[in-house]
Amino acid sequence: MMIAAPEVKFELIREMTSRDNNLMNIKWLCEIAGVSRSGYYRWLGAEHVRDAHEAQDKVNFDLVLNAYLYRGYDKGARGIHMRLLRSNPPVVMNLKKIRRLMSKFNLRCPIRQANPYRRMMKSLQASKTAPNIVDRKFRLFGPRSVLLTDITYIPRKDGKFSYLSVIIDACTRQVLAYVCSDSLEVDFVLETVRILVRNHGNTLSLSEKTLFHSDQGTHYRCYALQDLLNDSGLRQSMSRKANCWDNAPQESFFGHMKDEIHVKGCTHGQICSIIDNWMDYYNNERYQWDLAKLSPNEYYDWIITGSYPLGGSAPEPPEFTAFVFQSDGTDVSGDLSPPVTS
Repeated sequence: MMIAAPEVKFELIREMTSRDNNLMNIKWLCEIAGVSRSGYYRWLGAEHVRDAHEAQDKVNFDLVLNAYLYRGYDKGARGIHMRLLRSNPPVVMNLKKIRRLMSKFNLRCPIRQANPYRRMMKSLQASKTAPNIVDRKFRLFGPRSVLLTDITYIPRKDGKFSYLSVIIDACTRQVLAYVCSDSLEVDFVLETVRILVRNHGNTLSLSEKTLFHSDQGTHYRCYALQDLLNDSGLRQSMSRKANCWDNAPQESFFGHMKDEIHVKGCTHGQICSIIDNWMDYYNNERYQWDLAKLSPNEYYDWIITGSYPLGGSAPEPPEFTAFVFQSDGTDVSGDLSPPVTS
């Protein structure tokens, strides 16, 4: 059984006593409602204060709503908080207040459903695949050290699928290259790698220390891709079979993207246009709590330059570990001596 809050009872008492045919006095009504008469009069006297609070909540909620609707992508309390920090002038509003206002005015952000493969058992590494060199150490070695990639399917208007290949930096979460294709042929995966090398080859310091990590899909086990990676100076790493957690940041990236873009009933061309717009938004204006409240591009610039773009006290910049790998893929991080060779 739910018990009404005192404010609700006070409002009922005021309504009843304001009627023309009321025969009950305030004392009786307070006794029936289980509240004090002094509390009722105190509540009446504070009406102007409540009105002021209500007016201020509406002003603050307008700021929250504008941040929520920015560029048309839904955001949670953290995303709204970080968007408000970029307002002109900046607005500092804590998470509790944002959540209270969202609840009060019934503003909801879609919540991602739990991954159905969370409890999937780890399986043994399949043959003819690259070793799992990354071993879930996604951010330990700094930017441009571990690159993650995968393919996702996007249903379209004609009942078929568009296919999206993406490469992200595991440390900064930046999208470094992507290709949207209407065919699942291996060519669009190869083109993603070519775009990566063409646009970022000078900044990646491509060598055997730069890891290209994927699942064990046929696209990543084909000779054409392996030859391209070797020619580009990228060392290949693969997740264990049927283990999505070995490529978790990439899986999470696709999950958030599909939560935020709206492509139902779209053609392939429309889907590609929507993805282009979202990728620009993601890299430059989709702020992430775990990236010191910065967008992926801002986070990378902060790591490289040491200049924190937001006002106030800057957090401590992250520290990274140098790494060295044996020829068999064994991680010997911390031991910076040359790898042992036979």
